[in-house]
Amino acid sequence: MEANGSRPQGFPELKNDTFLRAAWGEETDYTPVWCMRQAGRYLPEFREARAAQDFFSTCRSPETCCELTLQPLHRFPLDAAIIFSDILVVPQALGMEVTMVPGKGPSFPEPLREERDLERLQDPATVASELAYVFQAITLTRQRLAGRVPLIGFAGAPWTLMTYMIEGGSSSTMAQAKRWLYQRPKASHQLLRILTDALVPYLVGQVVAGAQALQLFESHAGHLGPQLFNKFALPYIREVAKRVKARLQEAGLAPVPMIIFAKDGHFALEELAQAGYEVVGLDWTVTPEKARERVGKSVTLQGNLDPCALYASEEEIGRLVQQMLDDFGPQRYIANLGHGLYPDMDPEHVGAFVDAVHKYSRVLRRK
Repeated sequence: MEANGSRPQGFPELKNDTFLRAAWGEETDYTPVWCMRQAGRYLPEFREARAAQDFFSTCRSPETCCELTLQPLHRFPLDAAIIFSDILVVPQALGMEVTMVPGKGPSFPEPLREERDLERLQDPATVASELAYVFQAITLTRQRLAGRVPLIGFAGAPWTLMTYMIEGGSSSTMAQAKRWLYQRPKASHQLLRILTDALVPYLVGQVVAGAQALQLFESHAGHLGPQLFNKFALPYIREVAKRVKARLQEAGLAPVPMIIFAKDGHFALEELAQAGYEVVGLDWTVTPEKARERVGKSVTLQGNLDPCALYASEEEIGRLVQQMLDDFGPQRYIANLGHGLYPDMDPEHVGAFVDAVHKYSRVLRRK
């Protein structure tokens, strides 16, 4: 397997492919590391760049997205970049209005309430052209990265997008979205199919634009028990991977590793490991050794330090990282947090986390 993948746009040659090698299950000299939400509000330069702009206007500016994506790499020796965007650009492209309310989060003024509301949604086939600005941001960023590290593209999984579209924003219970699953199973599957049909060309388009890996965020997996998850989330997670891979092959493009991150989905680890993804992301509620036992050696694991551990002293972060690396073992592993970075975190502590992973993983390989 060619770890570098193809360079369709004549992109600069990749100098550090450690993250891709680990994702494909190849041996690495050290453990690669990146952080979910590494381009985020914990960085003063991020807050400065974003100050004057509405959130979704920022998402629609390729130049700004590129700048924000690269900011953490100017500070830390991360092994991957992840494009600055948002999972909710997909519902937007399907014709739903979404605003980002400061201090509250995303808000849909007119969420889906009735089955007939599905008729308001645009044809999923048009979504990729609506999201050309994301592809432009990816191509620009891939050029500007100059081959330093790989660039990750991403999207939200169908169930997670469905929750926002029905709840109209964040929710602690997802009761409205789950009501659909119980009362309107047919309409629920219809919506999940629309989202899957939108996500496949969107993810393929990200690879065409220059993404070298893809992560699917099933952020709201934990609101579903095993039965609902197996019925309404897992089939679509599987279908996304299968169809994206088939489309890349048909287009004559090199395959890219795919990561599934189902937060609080620990009840479905075995199923996720067999869902067609090279990497399974773990949150901090899962014990690494147990996860490894359950998924076997066929997939790479990614995670899973509690983000709040970064509130600890730098010495303590070093100890926690050491423990985590011991538990995961040196190979088939990508270090990350078990969720995204929080806005009030100290960038110095993020740096301590990254450095500890690099330093200790090299020591571990000499043992």
